[in-house]
Amino acid sequence: MEIPPYPDARDLTLADKPLLDGIFSLLQPRVSEFTFANLYLFRAPHAYRLTMVGDSLVLLGRGYKGDSYFLPPLTGDRESAVHFLLERGLALALADDEFIKTHLKDEKVEIVEDRDNFDYLYLRQDLAELSGNRFHKKKNRLNYFANRYEYTVESYSGNHLAGTLALLDEWFRVRGDMESPSVAQEVAANREALERAVDLGLAGVVVLVEGVVKAFALGERLNGTTSVCHFMKSDPFMEGASQLVDREFNRLLFTDCRFVNREQDLGEPGLRSAKLSYHPVELVRKYRVRKGGRSG
Repeated sequence: MEIPPYPDARDLTLADKPLLDGIFSLLQPRVSEFTFANLYLFRAPHAYRLTMVGDSLVLLGRGYKGDSYFLPPLTGDRESAVHFLLERGLALALADDEFIKTHLKDEKVEIVEDRDNFDYLYLRQDLAELSGNRFHKKKNRLNYFANRYEYTVESYSGNHLAGTLALLDEWFRVRGDMESPSVAQEVAANREALERAVDLGLAGVVVLVEGVVKAFALGERLNGTTSVCHFMKSDPFMEGASQLVDREFNRLLFTDCRFVNREQDLGEPGLRSAKLSYHPVELVRKYRVRKGGRSG
């Protein structure tokens, strides 16, 4: 389907997957949002649309408060596209250090860190092994689960769809009011990810106790050295289930990757504390950029 020139735009569709997969394969992004699956699954809450600015493919979005923005241009003359859109009053979102250093060096802009959207990057082997004193508490919780329940771990498939959806519904019932305001949208995206995992190129693991799904994790490859875990849910009443499924995702999947990106904390204090407790090796910084006086 043709992509119209700005200011026209069209919705992101499943048919765009080969195009965007090819682009991301060339770009090798470090930012977790830059996979087709992530963009497609969150196309509704962020109103993602495709447009062309000259020869540059650009994703337009809209914030929860209705503010318009664009993501770092993907192809063509990226600097010209950024300049063009900034001049028209749009903000640039989810730009990382490398993009700003490469494509904004001559722009007079205001650059603001978007801490709530920083990605957490870990050594995959650390999370797959949980060895050493740093992970002592995680290992204890995992062992508590392992010693209490007879469990099996399987690769996610369509056979697990009903069980994972039932767990997701139960998790939302128990935890929905305690999580961030956008949790309903995240759960809707998670549901579609489970339903369309094959179409979207997602892989995952499930933990079963007596044949019932008690935890699952779902993700994909982000770049040549990094996997990304998009969704992870566990039975809220089973201590250690979340630590176990996290370990199994990293132990069994994308084993050629050195790193795993576990996305952002959205400013939610409990989630931030949990992600920091796994000892990230880096926070992948993201920025919002507007036309104006430059600031760091």
